[in-house]
Amino acid sequence: MPTAYPKCSPSEMMGLLVLVNSHMGSEDVARLAQDLDLEIDEILPALEFAEVLQFVKVKDGRATLTENGTKLLSVTIRERKTLLRDQLKRTTLFKALVRALESSPERMLTEDQVVRLIDFTTAPADEFVQNIINWGRHTELFRYDSDRRVLLPARARPAARTPSTGRPPGDTGGVSASVPTPTPPTSSGSTPGERLSSVSVAFA
Repeated sequence: MPTAYPKCSPSEMMGLLVLVNSHMGSEDVARLAQDLDLEIDEILPALEFAEVLQFVKVKDGRATLTENGTKLLSVTIRERKTLLRDQLKRTTLFKALVRALESSPERMLTEDQVVRLIDFTTAPADEFVQNIINWGRHTELFRYDSDRRVLLPARARPAARTPSTGRPPGDTGGVSASVPTPTPPTSSGSTPGERLSSVSVAFA
């Protein structure tokens, strides 16, 4: 995958995917923006990163969920993080970060080292760093110590358990065909990111 910097949060991208799913898995980008009472360029960051991670395909102004995108919305929260993490690790950006983190003698990277490692050209470096940290923490690709402001290797994950007949208490899984179509949030007093994020809240 190419080098792409996440300009959206995980919840914003999930909100967009949920919205596309509510349109039978495919819809004009302009209609998606209209549903959220947003301009097209306000949903492009989430749309572009979803395409980078191969969860949607955009052609002739129409966004369509890929097989991976449909799967992401149908699995449990833990499985969703695993799928997101696997896709992130295929991007040039996160692959380089993980490699640098694992090869660091101190087993950590400072924010300044992240800035130097990556060529920021289209937005303030601190904005990119914050989004990168948010994605890495959300998917458990790495940890972040806010006191020292450093990235740390992810903790060892427990071995997968044998599938059972039911989910753990409180785990409602992902979006399924039985989930009602989300109602687009109102625009009063909310930012584009908040409106996208709110679409996915019910499915977290």
